[in-house]
Amino acid sequence: MKTGTNSTYSSTETVDHSKRSTLTKLAVGAAALPFASVLHASAEKLNTDNLVLLPNEKGPFDTVIENGRVIDPETNLDAVRNVGIKGNRIAAITNQKLQGNKVIDASGLVVAPGFIDMHAHGQQVPAARAQAFDGVTTALEMESGLLPIAKFYDDCAKEGRPINYGASVAWTYARVMAKEKDVAPADGTIVWFQNAFSLKNWQNSLATKSELKEILASVEQGLKEGGLGVGINAGYAPGYGHKEYYELAKLAKRYEVPTYTHIRYLNSAEPQSSFEAYQELISLSATTGAHMHICHLNSTSVQDIEDCADLVQSSIDNGLAITTEAYPYGAGSSAVGAEVFRGEDWTERWGVPSASYMEMNGKALKQEKITELQTSAPGSIVVMHFLKPDESKDDRHKMDRSVLFPGAAIASDAMPWMDSKGKLIEGDIWPIPADAFAHPRSIACFSRFVNKYVNEYKAISLVEAMERTSLNACRILEDAIPQMKQKGRVQVGKDADLAIFKLDEVKDVATFTKPNALSTGIKHLIVNGIALIENAELHMDAMPGQAVRRDVIA
Repeated sequence: MKTGTNSTYSSTETVDHSKRSTLTKLAVGAAALPFASVLHASAEKLNTDNLVLLPNEKGPFDTVIENGRVIDPETNLDAVRNVGIKGNRIAAITNQKLQGNKVIDASGLVVAPGFIDMHAHGQQVPAARAQAFDGVTTALEMESGLLPIAKFYDDCAKEGRPINYGASVAWTYARVMAKEKDVAPADGTIVWFQNAFSLKNWQNSLATKSELKEILASVEQGLKEGGLGVGINAGYAPGYGHKEYYELAKLAKRYEVPTYTHIRYLNSAEPQSSFEAYQELISLSATTGAHMHICHLNSTSVQDIEDCADLVQSSIDNGLAITTEAYPYGAGSSAVGAEVFRGEDWTERWGVPSASYMEMNGKALKQEKITELQTSAPGSIVVMHFLKPDESKDDRHKMDRSVLFPGAAIASDAMPWMDSKGKLIEGDIWPIPADAFAHPRSIACFSRFVNKYVNEYKAISLVEAMERTSLNACRILEDAIPQMKQKGRVQVGKDADLAIFKLDEVKDVATFTKPNALSTGIKHLIVNGIALIENAELHMDAMPGQAVRRDVIA
């Protein structure tokens, strides 16, 4: 690596990637590099006194960001620098003056990688705009996924998206189509899946041999169309067989893509506990070699986070390709018709004293109303409280264990926005209507994490926070999705997806009674080199989002 003042070198020389073994080279056994090493491989430190330019780049730049506190979590850069952007790439990082067609004064502001949300169900334009004010530049629908994949990408490209988008292949959609013969084919939307909750066969019964063949064929077709892995919403269809899950893991391994699993059970007590469901997932990684990603470690572990986290950490320490994510809320959100809310003992499984821990539109529900909704409107979105970290030290400790899990990404599990009648809010609607509802994590997850864990708790540094909000998602995904190697970093040659914010003003404003309140602190948001938010104002006509997609196989 070159050193000395005014030296110039390409971005590939900035960080030594040779120390990070890729998932495709991982093997199960004594000689395997523990997967923890993949997530925490040391990066060659950037010589922060140098002028770093793209090859043959002299400027002027399209945009220059001056005097910002630049944070790059991979190289540990934390210093006041000027950043030059040319096209959709970062073209220069320096402490020297740069010439730009447009100049952003970032004095007193942090310049960080745009936040990457790998668990965002709200793939509509209004939902994406709301997440932009939370610092998100890339929002991916991984846990549930969608089908058909090609239609999803085509529809998004036609309408345009303010931030980057993408999706995994939805196993549950494939299961619905295979087991519910009277249902119209999936149309690439979440509304289709919500309507499926009125049906039970796909949720509670084993697949026949012919049905399993159909399910696997649908999933494989989605992978061929560029899907980002296999979304396995196991908790929504707990009646599947072990062999079905095994075949999905083998398929994912064959295509070298992750699975993204909402585990089968949600229960602090045995049998059919969360712990047991994690064991199921871990065993499949061990037997197939597949990369198994655990969605929302915080919520699916319920009250049993200590033992569940220990189990997951042990699997990683033993070299298995297991990764996870969490969000900093003690309440989850789902469709009221989901199996986890059914049965006489459902509140006991959640570890809560009564059904009133469930809310809809900010109001607590009684069991009678829940039962009614499960028949009349099973796709209705509800909020379920399971931890109260602001009131209980024990609950706060449980929250910390998941949110600060080594190598974990912050991921929101952002829900789609619904109006007061339960209709999806989509199209060019803005702002989010006052009567709209979604879990506040849908609009404030990342701001809440930074505000709580950096500003209030002072539990981690800003650099580590940016690692969790941006870089860790890339590390989890980039072996299967090469585009992610260009994101989550503030380095020359990387994508110009940047969140520029005033640290002491970053705050989650949304609540369960006012969920549409935008987070504060984001002053500028740049997506692929284009300003989406400028001086805390949204550019309504800006649609700079691009598809995150694997190569399409003809």
